[in-house]
Amino acid sequence: MSSRIKNLIKEFGFADGNLFYFRLKTHKLGWFKSAKKKMKFFLRNNGTDAGIFGQVFIDGQYEIPISFKPKTIIDAGANIGLAALYFADKFPTSKIVALEPDKDNFDVAIKNTENNPNITVLQKGVWDKDTYLEIIDTTVSKDAFMVKESNQKSANSIEAITIDTIMQQQGWTGIDILKVDIEGSEKELFSANYQKWLPVTKVIFVEVHDGMKKGSSKAVFNATSKYNFSFSMKHENLIFINEDL
Repeated sequence: MSSRIKNLIKEFGFADGNLFYFRLKTHKLGWFKSAKKKMKFFLRNNGTDAGIFGQVFIDGQYEIPISFKPKTIIDAGANIGLAALYFADKFPTSKIVALEPDKDNFDVAIKNTENNPNITVLQKGVWDKDTYLEIIDTTVSKDAFMVKESNQKSANSIEAITIDTIMQQQGWTGIDILKVDIEGSEKELFSANYQKWLPVTKVIFVEVHDGMKKGSSKAVFNATSKYNFSFSMKHENLIFINEDL
């Protein structure tokens, strides 16, 4: 038995695990329902959704030992909401704010999370200031587009907010888990205006994209090095844990 089907059975139970494995193997996507997790989610047959599902639920890329119960979680770059669903299942008392700028991804994320009142999905990007963004290349896949800052709102612009603004809107004094997968925009996020939110963040998962935007990993390491974060890696994620919290 392959490790993939074993992990699916472990995660979703014997019946659904086997069914999910068959459907993924034969590309019979669409709506999936998990009796064990009381969860449903939609995967598009677009070449990316199934891969993201595999990273989150089969490979367990966000599965790390945590010695506390997270209450406040931000999912920056939520795509279709699978990581938010994972965190909501693992930490059912947490409040999760998921941000996804692309409308097609956002619409699916809304469907996938509509039955979980603890997840709030916003069609916004995350940046180092409250501003507007524009997609640079609309021809790439929905999990790989980059954005640039725009000086003004337009028909094609995307609203972007800071981590500070999210905390203020939610009434949070700290962040227990911050997941960042924003296709190079981590460079801006960790380059400026992080001094309030970064030292009160306990766990950070961040995927860096130096191939898309040079200096992204340098910005992340420069910012986190100013505080007492330990560092490790799992799959594509850099993991930072704040040893002062």
